[in-house]
Amino acid sequence: MKAYYAQSLAGRRLQRCYEMAPPRILQYLEAEIAHVVSHLHEGDRVLELGCGYGRVARRLARATGRVVGIDTAAESLALARQIDRAQRCAYARMDAIALGFRDNTFDVVACVQNGIGAFHVDPALLVRESLRVTRSGGIVLLSTYADSIWPERLAWFEEQAREGLIGPIDHEQTGRGVIVCTDGFRAGRMTPADFGDLCAAVGVDGAITEIDRSSLFCAIAKQEPKQ
Repeated sequence: MKAYYAQSLAGRRLQRCYEMAPPRILQYLEAEIAHVVSHLHEGDRVLELGCGYGRVARRLARATGRVVGIDTAAESLALARQIDRAQRCAYARMDAIALGFRDNTFDVVACVQNGIGAFHVDPALLVRESLRVTRSGGIVLLSTYADSIWPERLAWFEEQAREGLIGPIDHEQTGRGVIVCTDGFRAGRMTPADFGDLCAAVGVDGAITEIDRSSLFCAIAKQEPKQ
C-alpha cells in the first residue's frame, strides 16, 4: 500500500478524492480536524503522519503555527509545498514507523483519516514510534472510520472508482469495514476492541471516543517517566 499511495493515489489524484467528497463525508472530515484542534495549544509542536498534500496540516497550523507533515509520496509532498505558499508547515518524506526526529520532539502526533488502517504497517510499531517522538505529557491521536459511517464511506469510494482514481471495487472482498479494489487497494479500519488490544500490546492506556458518528479516535497520553 505504500507504493499505491506513492505511485497511484498521490498528488492531484489524491486531492481530487477529497474535492469530490459528498456532504456527509465532508462533515466527517471537518469533525476529525476539529477534534484534533481541540487538543492543541498555541505554540504546540505538531507532527502529522501521512499528511498527503497537506489538507489537514494546513488547518492545524492555524491553531498552533508549528506543524510538520510527513508522507512517503514525493508527489503529494510536492503538491503540499506548492499549495502552502505561506509556508505554514514543514514537509518531509519519511516513513511513519522510522521517523527521523529526536525523542520527545513533539507535543502532539496525529495520524488521522484512517492512516492506521491504510498505511499497512505494524500498528504497534506505529504507536511506539509516535510515542518516542512525543514529549512527556504530550499526546498521540489516532483515528479510524466508525462503523456507523460505512454506507457513506463505501459510496464515496465507489465514486472514486467510477472516476478512475482507484480501481474498481471488489464487492466480494469488500465488507465489515474493509474496502478492497481489484487493483490492489485495500483499506481496513480499527474497532474499539482493536484499539484496546493495540494499547494493551504496547502497554499504554488509550481513551477511545467516537466523534460525529463517523470517526473513532484513540488518544494516548505519554506519561511522565517514573522517578
